[in-house]
Order: sequence, then C-alpha cells, then structure tokens
Amino acid sequence: PLVAILHLIVYLGFIIINIELLEIIVDGVTGSHRAFAPYLGSYYDLLINGFEILAALVLIACVVFFTRRNIIQIKRFISQDLNGWPRSDANAILIAEIVLMSLFLLMNAADPTGNFIISSQLKPLLSGFSAAQLNTIEHTAWWLHILGIYAFMNYLPHSKHLHIILAFPNAYYASLLPKGEIHNMVSVQNEVLYAMQPELAPSNAAAPEKFGARDVMDLSWKNLMDAYSCTECGRCSA
Repeated sequence: PLVAILHLIVYLGFIIINIELLEIIVDGVTGSHRAFAPYLGSYYDLLINGFEILAALVLIACVVFFTRRNIIQIKRFISQDLNGWPRSDANAILIAEIVLMSLFLLMNAADPTGNFIISSQLKPLLSGFSAAQLNTIEHTAWWLHILGIYAFMNYLPHSKHLHIILAFPNAYYASLLPKGEIHNMVSVQNEVLYAMQPELAPSNAAAPEKFGARDVMDLSWKNLMDAYSCTECGRCSA
C-alpha cells in the first residue's frame, strides 16, 4: 500500500504540476513574470502552494524509489533480468524527476516576490546572494526546468515510463476471464488424440491451427500494449 500511494503521488505530480508549465512557457514567450497571478488573485498563492507540496512529495517518493532500487537491494531489483538498459532507464527517470522538482522549488525560492510554503523554507540558503545573483539563479533554474521537461517528453516514448500513459487503456482492455482459463482448441486436441491412436486419424487430417507466439508477428495488439505498458519492476520473473 505504501508503494502504491507513493506511485499515486508521482503520477498526480506528473499530471498536475505540468499545469504550472503553462505559466512557465507563457512567461518565457512573453517576457512576463507570473503571468497568471493578476487573473487568479488570492487563488494564485493557493495554487502554487499546492504545486509545491506535490513537488516536495514527488521528490521524496522518487528518493524512496531510488533507494529501494539501488541501496536497499530488494531481491527483484537486483535480478540479472534487469541488468543493462532496464536498470539504467529506471534510474535515469528517477534522477530526472528529482532534478526537475528541485529546479521548480529552487526557481520559486530565488524569486524575491514569491513566498510559498515549501520554497520559502529554502530562502535562508539563498540569503547570501545579491538581487542580481538571485535573478540569475531563478532564470537558470527556469531554463534548466523547461529544457529538462522537453527532453523528458522526447525520452518518455523510448522508456519504461511510457506506462504512465498506457497503464489506463491497458487495464481497461485487460481480460476479465479467470487467470489460467484456456479455450479448448479442437484441432490441437485431435492432433494429440491421433498421436495416441493413429488408427483414428483420417487420411486428410488437417494440421492443427497455430497457437502461441513464435515471433513478434504472432503477437496481438494487446500483447504489444502489455509490452509497452511494462514497468520493468521484476515481479513477473521473481
């Protein structure tokens, strides 16, 4: 349950905090500063505070996930099945999330006009910087954050993180039949029967119909969606 809640936090963060990305883009394109603030009034601080709490929770969740994968050495995570790309991919995603959330909070902390619930706790760390230096830190964090988001958007379709998009349709199209239930294939049944009792085999017996998968062309669209929805968590092989 704890891991499920942490995953929910990361998912909500991925979706909701990206709303703030709209303002970040508008600020960059128009040269404005907190373009939505005049229109939202007192609700603006409430909204940003919500984003910051969620960003902090996402950061904590990703640190926990990174620790579980690399430090605690949970058995299924150190399996040889995850060697190479699966392990590197998972760590790259977690590190990217940690960096992006940190940059978002740092950007708000360096903003002298902002006084938000989480980033305000970071302001003492920046107290030794001049106004010009704070402006540079804020702009640098802005650029790194936006470039990181765009890089992550391009990386996502090539990574296991694609499951954040495909998990819902994959669950929707999941089979509701009991696990292990197999539909009888008469042609295969007859093939076994004829092998045991050749005298029953007709002279023009047809070859049994194909079943299972020998190569990728034998996979259904649902099989392929399953593959693209895989989180590479190691549970199936464990």
